[in-house]
Amino acid sequence: MPVMASRGGSRRRSMNEINMVPFIDVMLVLLIIFMVTAPMMTPSSVNVPSVGKGAKTPKTFGQVIVQKDGGVTLKTDGNERALSLQALGSAARTWQKEQEEGTPVLITAEKSVNYESVMKAMDALQRAGVERVGLTVKSSGN
Repeated sequence: MPVMASRGGSRRRSMNEINMVPFIDVMLVLLIIFMVTAPMMTPSSVNVPSVGKGAKTPKTFGQVIVQKDGGVTLKTDGNERALSLQALGSAARTWQKEQEEGTPVLITAEKSVNYESVMKAMDALQRAGVERVGLTVKSSGN
């Protein structure tokens, strides 16, 4: 509500001034809160899961190699053939059915390969019903 001020006469006019003191008080309190809490906050980081050493390495396995350009190669029993993502799933599933039960298919990619390409290869294998899909990793000792 505007404050009414009188100037010697009987007419009263409203003052058109904003009281800045409460605004400044609130701003100073917020500034102090941010100055105190900012050093307590740590920058967020993503904790990438580590891998342990498996009990034993499988004797036979299929290997899907993902190249930098996004192309995939299926390596099975010494045979290496470049395939499209659509053909990869069915070829890996057919090979896996011919092997003994529980034979894995491993996805291998270099560090510089786009993550999306690896996920597309994994998705193609899972859509085809390939069981036991794994990722190869470079151990920290190498």
